[in-house]
Amino acid sequence: MYNLKVLNSKEIKEVFKLIERQWGAKLKLDYCFLKNQKNRVFIVNKDISMVDFSKLRINSVGMYFCEIDKLGIRLSIEGSQIIGTKAAKNIIEISDEEAKKWLKGEDLEVTGDYSGFLIIKNKNDFLGTGKYSNGRILNYVGKSRRVNLF
Repeated sequence: MYNLKVLNSKEIKEVFKLIERQWGAKLKLDYCFLKNQKNRVFIVNKDISMVDFSKLRINSVGMYFCEIDKLGIRLSIEGSQIIGTKAAKNIIEISDEEAKKWLKGEDLEVTGDYSGFLIIKNKNDFLGTGKYSNGRILNYVGKSRRVNLF
């Protein structure tokens, strides 16, 4: 596959270790994991192996799950929904008013003992991840996914 690398079981275990270290979530996901050149990880059904990609030029396939860089592992909104129910730490519950701000793309002011990337939760909804820094949670919701509330 052009621009995509299928992760082997050792590399998948490394992703799971990063998730366990950051959020305390022990995972067993039965998917094929693919990584692109921008270190974005996608998950897809294992049946993808039946498709011949030799003549295709693709940058992504499946669902965007996370990105791994020097700051750590940052889950996508969908990734936070998969991990959030299993996470034991670094989850922050926000109010409805804060959720509106978050979905607009604004950073949040918080107090607490946090580090690294936090999973943002409002009631039963997981809204993605943000980076905690100096009493603020930096918003990573992409412009195309932001909600324009009146």
